[in-house]
Amino acid sequence: MQKIIEGFLKFQTEVFPQHSELFKQLAQQQSPKVLFVTCSDSRVVPELLTQQDPGDLFVIRNAGNIVPSYGPEPGGVSATVEYAVAVLKVTDIVICGHSNCGAMAAISNCQCLDHLPAVGHWLRYADSAKAIIEAREFANPKEKADAMVRENVIAQLANIRTHPAVALALSQGRLKLHGWVYDIENGHVDVLDPATQRFNPLTADPQEG
Repeated sequence: MQKIIEGFLKFQTEVFPQHSELFKQLAQQQSPKVLFVTCSDSRVVPELLTQQDPGDLFVIRNAGNIVPSYGPEPGGVSATVEYAVAVLKVTDIVICGHSNCGAMAAISNCQCLDHLPAVGHWLRYADSAKAIIEAREFANPKEKADAMVRENVIAQLANIRTHPAVALALSQGRLKLHGWVYDIENGHVDVLDPATQRFNPLTADPQEG
């Protein structure tokens, strides 16, 4: 904790004064344009890898960057999606998976999660991706896990479309969906091409789904 405390004190004395006007504005309201859904993994920092300021991203983080399909008992992820789209009026949603994802590796390698019942239950929301992966052949476990990361992004994009606020915004043409996979080691991002359902290196031209 000492390192955390020292970091905050440095922020308070060195960083905050440089951005005092921004924080003064943010104290009154927020108006992010992007909902960024990614993994809780400590190596993935949305604001860092996209170089955004406070107030620019509305972020959901959880194990496996999962968005459960909308149901009769919506949880915290559903509530956050609904608020982002219906209240904040975000114009884009990014679902970002990442390399070496422990959650996706556990699914692809069929690891026993009996000792982690909450994790096991949560990862069932990636079952459609798992079914696709299990029907294919791979040269090694890493290749299979990497494919699982990508298929999971596609699956979660399908899940988020079931949310009423998202479905409405998409139908009205005021919302775009994006699928990303971030490579931690190389700092690269691959983006889902909705026409081919393949991931290609990120360019200056945004892809939309």
